[in-house]
Amino acid sequence: MTETEDSARAETHRAEAHRAEMKRVQAEHRARMKMKQKSERGLLAVHTGDGKGKSTAAFGTIIRALGWGRSVGVVQFIKGTWKTGENEFFKRFPDLLTFKRMGDGFTWDTQDRDQDIRAAKAAWDAAQEMFTGGEYDLVVLDELSIALRYEYLEVADVVEALAGRHPRTTVIVTGRDAPAALIESADLVTEMTKVKHPFDAGIKAASGFDY
Repeated sequence: MTETEDSARAETHRAEAHRAEMKRVQAEHRARMKMKQKSERGLLAVHTGDGKGKSTAAFGTIIRALGWGRSVGVVQFIKGTWKTGENEFFKRFPDLLTFKRMGDGFTWDTQDRDQDIRAAKAAWDAAQEMFTGGEYDLVVLDELSIALRYEYLEVADVVEALAGRHPRTTVIVTGRDAPAALIESADLVTEMTKVKHPFDAGIKAASGFDY
């Protein structure tokens, strides 16, 4: 047998072994899926951690929901009047979703705790209307965890209210340092872990990538 024939036989063997392995994986996957059930109510998801991507992932989910014709609401707790790509985009399509920017800006910019508390409570009131009213399939509470970290809102009250969300509505909460009680109550928790970030190398945040 020539070297070419040996190579061809080895490649055929690898292909057959791969096919057999994928059939096994497929069978296991189908068996697991048969044991799963669709949720009878919307879920509570939390995106937290010190890495980039918490809000980004939430807005990716918004695009997915809109693609299926779902109704979506957004309340931003912190960013305030800061110009962001997501806000600029959705301003072009006001019929697609309800987008409320309720914060007065980052806490280190406002430097006024009473003002921040008032803004957080106003945002929370708007958020509760969204996730209890039954009008939305998905509600994103962007940077809510930051408001909780600074104790602008009571964690216990927030967790209780989210537990009473409308059965139709899935809620995504973003922001680093999500409190333990919120994490415990969530159906899905994703922690973004920073491995490397350009800011640490002295590179400023860039429009269209960071915001």
